Amino acid sequence: MAANSTENGTQKTVQQVDRVVIRIAGDSGDGMQLTGDRFTQETASFGNDLSTLPNFPAEIRAPQGTLAGVSSFQLHFADHDILTPGDRPDVLVAMNPAALKANLADMRQGATIIVDTHDFTSRALARVGWTSNPLEDGTLEGYTLHAVDLTQLTLDALEGSELSRKDAGRSKNMFALGLLSWMYSRPTEGTINFIRSKFAKKPEIAEANITAFKAGWNYGETTEAFAVAYEVKPARLAPGTYRNMSGNLALAYGLIAASRKAKLPLFLGAYPITPASDILHELSKHKRFGVRTFQAEDEIAGIGAALGASFGGALGVTTSSGPGIALKGETIGLAVSLELPLVIVDVQRGGPSTGLPTKTEQSDLLQAMFGRNGEAPVPIVAAQSPGDCFYAAVEAARIALTYRTPVFLLSDGYLANGSEPWQVPVLADLPDLQPAFTTAPNGEHGEYLPYLRDPETLARAWALPGTPGLEHRIGGIEKADRTGNISYDPDNHDFMVRTRQAKVDRVADSLAPLVVDDPSGDARVLVLGWGSTYGPIGAACRRVRAGGQPIAQLHLRHLNPFPKDLGDILRRYDRVVIPEMNLGQLATLVRAKYLVDAISVTQVRGLPFKAEELADMLRGVINQEVVPS
Repeated sequence: MAANSTENGTQKTVQQVDRVVIRIAGDSGDGMQLTGDRFTQETASFGNDLSTLPNFPAEIRAPQGTLAGVSSFQLHFADHDILTPGDRPDVLVAMNPAALKANLADMRQGATIIVDTHDFTSRALARVGWTSNPLEDGTLEGYTLHAVDLTQLTLDALEGSELSRKDAGRSKNMFALGLLSWMYSRPTEGTINFIRSKFAKKPEIAEANITAFKAGWNYGETTEAFAVAYEVKPARLAPGTYRNMSGNLALAYGLIAASRKAKLPLFLGAYPITPASDILHELSKHKRFGVRTFQAEDEIAGIGAALGASFGGALGVTTSSGPGIALKGETIGLAVSLELPLVIVDVQRGGPSTGLPTKTEQSDLLQAMFGRNGEAPVPIVAAQSPGDCFYAAVEAARIALTYRTPVFLLSDGYLANGSEPWQVPVLADLPDLQPAFTTAPNGEHGEYLPYLRDPETLARAWALPGTPGLEHRIGGIEKADRTGNISYDPDNHDFMVRTRQAKVDRVADSLAPLVVDDPSGDARVLVLGWGSTYGPIGAACRRVRAGGQPIAQLHLRHLNPFPKDLGDILRRYDRVVIPEMNLGQLATLVRAKYLVDAISVTQVRGLPFKAEELADMLRGVINQEVVPS
């Protein structure tokens, strides 16, 4: 569907499309993430469904013009429900040769490529391994190429400003944003207001960026090089109030909501680490909601302070990523022994060691499950999408407070930095999380028994320090049943170890029955997933079903303990496929517990699965072809 319009004597066509995948790429530090985020915010306000994939190097300012220094932002937006940032971009904006080369292999034939030609010098080309200019040697045949000197157009637009040529050139990302805003009929007022607010203390910078942004929009409107603009209608979303939401922001809001529903102060003890630091940054803004944040000197101090806050009657939280979780291991074991509520957020990244700080991975599941000395069971909850991080945080807090236990909340870099439309929940619809503090002696002879347990949950009594008559010992040495006194008795130790495990097992009693997505009811193959593979698996299943083949999908939020009906569900299917961004950690647990010969499909590239690759693999499983692990 298309409509024609004439502006300044130039005939323009407006073409309606149902979805678009755009990737913006350039040097790290050149504003690619800001550009993508602004386009995303305007797309969200327009009402499209969307999913994003920021991808950037770990260095604050990586070497300019190099492949290692390329930063990109991918946005998939549509007039219907979508699940992933898209496999292959329809449009690439490349701000230099490195950005073009780093992303060219991902482009589908026929895609549109907009290239800033300003830095396509022989030296810049040689730096990325090109011996000839790809804009001229046929490399880009099969693509719709727009070779435009965006930098020079930006400089021309800012001629006469007080900025130096170097500073003026930095506004080229805003020129590109203006051009994209014209191409896809995005609103502009929000971006202009954002720029004025962001650079309020530097009005000359604000005006330069606004001028460049408007110049990019006007260039698209008037040049003959771009004859077609595109329109993506708003998506039909359920009625409600929506906002664009990243995973880390949703997780922070979920923790605040949980503390309000529990009527407890929220305490975060954390040491900054990529990609979890934004949770600390966000929570530090919300003192009015009873939130206290402590940026500790190291990971051990962070979790120690959080556990101390839990002892004091707060909802204690600590946030980190894989390397930090390794350092927190002893204190997690202490929390298991003390039997106090504690939420441990692990925003996973590529490992081992420092690994890939800004890339995603799901490789900490077994660390969360077993990464402590002794028998130290901890419930594990995993979020499946950026918006779902809110509800996963509430659920982790529910388990921690109800069962008096530390709880792992697993997110990852893909969820943390990605975003999607999020329907703002009604606080009254969230579960009541208020714990029942012990306020008087609970023993038969008027004494306080800190390890006297609730018969249903096996949670021990929780008394606030300073409550008269309820003084008791805490520490890491084994406790005697009921009294909490130090005990080296063999039978008591055996009993306490088994009781702590039984308490975690009883979390499964509170879980709702699993819901399998099997529209036809005829599927013989089940795809089992956890965490951020939800979107790619769901999109792959849609593709398989669109081709006429049945497929079932089941996604787990609770990884320890498993839901009680999981085993029966797995046995209903001939084959179970488990895609993971690790080397098969959930598959290992499922095989061990249920003796199911699950097909493990693994990837550890620092990037999410592509839906089409998963769909091809699933078709092979359905057709009983060989599937590589």
